[in-house]
This record gives sequence, structure tokens and C-alpha cells, in this order.
Amino acid sequence: MGKREVIAEKPRYIKLNTRDNVAIVVNDFGLPVGTRFPCGLELRSFVPQGHKAALVDIEEGAPILRYGETIGYAAAPIKAGEWVDEARIRMPDAPSLDSLEIATAVPAPQPPLEGYTFEGFRNADGSVGTKNILGISTSVQCVRGTLEYAVKRIRAELLPKYPNVDDVVPVTHAYGCGVAINAPDAVVPIRTLQNIALNPNFGGEILVVGLGCEKLAPERLVPEGISDAIVRMQDEAFEGFGAIVDGIMAKADARLAVLNTRRRETCPASDLVIGLQCGGSDAFSGVTANPAVGFAADLLVRAGATVMFSEVTEVRDAIQLLTRRAINEDVGRALVREMAWYDAYLARGGADRSANTTPGNKKGGLANIVEKSLGSIVKSGSSPIAGVLAPGEKARQKGMLFAATPASDFICGTLQLASGMTLQVFTTGRGTPYGLAAAPVIKVATRSDLATGEMTIEETGWELFRLILDVASGRTKVWSERWGIHNDLTLFNPAPVT
Repeated sequence: MGKREVIAEKPRYIKLNTRDNVAIVVNDFGLPVGTRFPCGLELRSFVPQGHKAALVDIEEGAPILRYGETIGYAAAPIKAGEWVDEARIRMPDAPSLDSLEIATAVPAPQPPLEGYTFEGFRNADGSVGTKNILGISTSVQCVRGTLEYAVKRIRAELLPKYPNVDDVVPVTHAYGCGVAINAPDAVVPIRTLQNIALNPNFGGEILVVGLGCEKLAPERLVPEGISDAIVRMQDEAFEGFGAIVDGIMAKADARLAVLNTRRRETCPASDLVIGLQCGGSDAFSGVTANPAVGFAADLLVRAGATVMFSEVTEVRDAIQLLTRRAINEDVGRALVREMAWYDAYLARGGADRSANTTPGNKKGGLANIVEKSLGSIVKSGSSPIAGVLAPGEKARQKGMLFAATPASDFICGTLQLASGMTLQVFTTGRGTPYGLAAAPVIKVATRSDLATGEMTIEETGWELFRLILDVASGRTKVWSERWGIHNDLTLFNPAPVT
């Protein structure tokens, strides 16, 4: 064997805005003290990959700027070339919600994109699914075990008879009993369950399994006009566990037969409902993956689709940039309303927005929630914010929407499904096995440790746009589906538990 040639990588950093006084180190494993950049900057300390180095001397109390925005203030004097880690940054107060500019910088409409289509499953209500799934909901957590046993048998014994049905998915949760069912905030979990059952990927074939003594009556999860959609386990007609399972299977069989008649048909891209989310974020999220997703999101909006971004605590510190893009005063005020609601929710729990940033985020170079937020909102692209959804509310308009959710990956995904999302794009810097059984999840990596390639943001955005159409059409399977990795749905329940 010949000797392997070792080529030293030139030191590199990324500065995103001319106003920035810090930059993030690109090189794998970081850079040691004494490293000199082509611009003449010399590192005074080791700086890990993705972490910030001061480009100039920063006085105590002076703003630290990244993305052209203040991410904090220097807790003590910082010399040019020093590592600007979390301990050296004093986090600023969140932007006041009382003095925000609203609809003052509404982006001009971009030229429409016409002629783009996908192969989807059209429903009677006009919505279009990207998958053909039988979803079976539960009205209370204690029936979960029985339903999951029944689903195993349905998949083994019934599903092979219906080759046009992709899967059977149990919509299980920890709710329904021992809860303050009439508390004002109980509207959130109840609305979420009602709307998940209506997700376009479930084809309108509603089936609910309940117990019979729970507070959340199964009838509340069934739309008006749909009969024979409930299996109540305490029903006197059932004699034992086997009979209950047989009852679930019989109703499932009838619905599978209907779903099996569905076929994909050519639909305009405007029928897509796409969710955007990030998890395991790092300092590169706002540099590579999120800008590429934002470019693709703008393409989707131009094609007439519905696109939603979420995670309140990950936009709260950049809300001043979003209210300006609100298409009108009402939308801007709705953004403020959701921020204020979540501020109060966190305060009731004795927490604040700083609780969001995870150890993995910090290891990846994100010093605080302000820096994380500025990178997170880039997923929304540059389109006007056309609407705002309360948690679990169904989307009823096109364009770029803010769907208010917690930042938890699993709760966000659940709420976006309730809002009608049929395909999700998920960016990650640290890596995550996150996936959804009810909708395809396309992963977008932020750095070369997870994925390699050399393309511009625009080229990647176009590639992602085309991939979305292929996945929505069933022509391409995402990796979480190939491996069968799916997370449980997780309800957001801000109401009291009795």
C-alpha cells in the first residue's frame, strides 16, 4: 500500500452579514490557538467546529452580532480571535410584543410557478393525500394496548387483501380520562384529535376505538353525518377480549375495502400541505439546511401550495422579523397573540424561553435561544406570512402559514398533522431518528458529517422541491419509511389534569 496523502484543510469561517462581529468555524474538529485565517485574523484560543470566534475586539456590554442581529451582549471584554462561547454572552430580553412593526415590509408576490404536479389521493372534501392510510383513533389512553394488538392482526390478516392501502396507523395518545375536559385550554388536545382524524392521508375513513366511561366521549371525535364509526369496548354486545378485537377488525375491514378503491391521480402542486420543522439544530442550521428549505418553501408558495412553519419558542426571539412580513394587520396581530399566549404558558410553569436550547444545540455551536431562533426562521423563506394557526387548528388557506406549536419535535409533528400536513421537511444538524407513520418526513442535513455534496442554496432548494413532488407521488420513499422508524404521536395538553 502506498502512503495516503494528507492534505491540510485551510482554516475557514462563515460570516453571514457585513454587520457581524463574530463568525463560525467551519473546519472539522475545530481550529487550534494560533490558527491564522487568510484575512489575517489569528485565533487566541481553540474554537470548536460551528462555534463563534470574535472578528474584532468586543467591549463588555457591547452587542454580539450574528445574522446582522444582536444575539447577546459581551459579559466581559472579548479579544479578536477568542472563542465566544455561551458563558461569554449575556442573553438579551425577548423583543417586546407591544411595539412591533406589523406588515411594514410585506414581500412583493413572486412570479407563480405553473405546471408542477404530483400523483396524490384526492378526497371527497377536495383535499389531497400523499399516502393512503387507515387511521384508527382512540378516545382514551387505556384502550391503546387493545388497539395495537388489533392493528397487528389487521396488518397481518387484512392488509394483504388490500394492496392499494399503504398502512394501518393507530392514533394513540395519553388523554381522555382524568383530565379537565371543560377547561378552556382543553380545546387544544380535543381539537388536535378531531383534526388528525381528518388528515387527508387518512382518506376520510373515520374509525374511533373508545372504552365507554372516559371523559372524552368517542362521539366528539367523529364528524357529523358519519355513523357506525365507533367501537366502544364496554359495549354489552362484546363478550370478552376476543370479541372486542373482532369488532375492531370488522369495522377496519369495511374501511380498508373503501380505501383500496382509491388511486393516485395527477394533482397540481397547489394541493400540497407541507410542514417544516427542525430538530437537533446546530450553528450550521441557519447557514445551509434552513436556507435551502426556505428557498424550496418559496417555490412551493409560488406553486400555490400550503406551507407551515412552527415552534413558538424558536421564533419568539425573531418575531420582530416576522411581523413585518405579515400580509396584513390581522395576521401580524395573530402572530403576536400566539407569542403572548406562550409567554404566559411558560410563566405559569415557572420557565422561560431559555429552557428551549438543548445540550446538543449548544455543543453544535448555538449559544442561546436568540441565535437558534434567527437560524430557525430562515425555513420560512421570504414569502409573506399569509396566516396563523392556533395549536391543532386546521389550515384552510394557501401560502406561508405560522402554525403555533411547542418546539418539541414530537408535539410539533402531531399538531402539524392536525393542521392537515401531508408531508414534512425536517432539518437537522446533530441527527435524529424522528419519523411519522402518518406522513412522509424528508430529512435535510446541515453539515458534511451527516451528508456530503457541493451545491448552492438555490440548487439545493430546487432539488428539494422536486424531491417533495416525488415523495408526495410515492415515487420515492423516505428513509424513515424504509426502516420503519416512527415516533408516537404526542398531544399538547396545556389544560389541568385532575
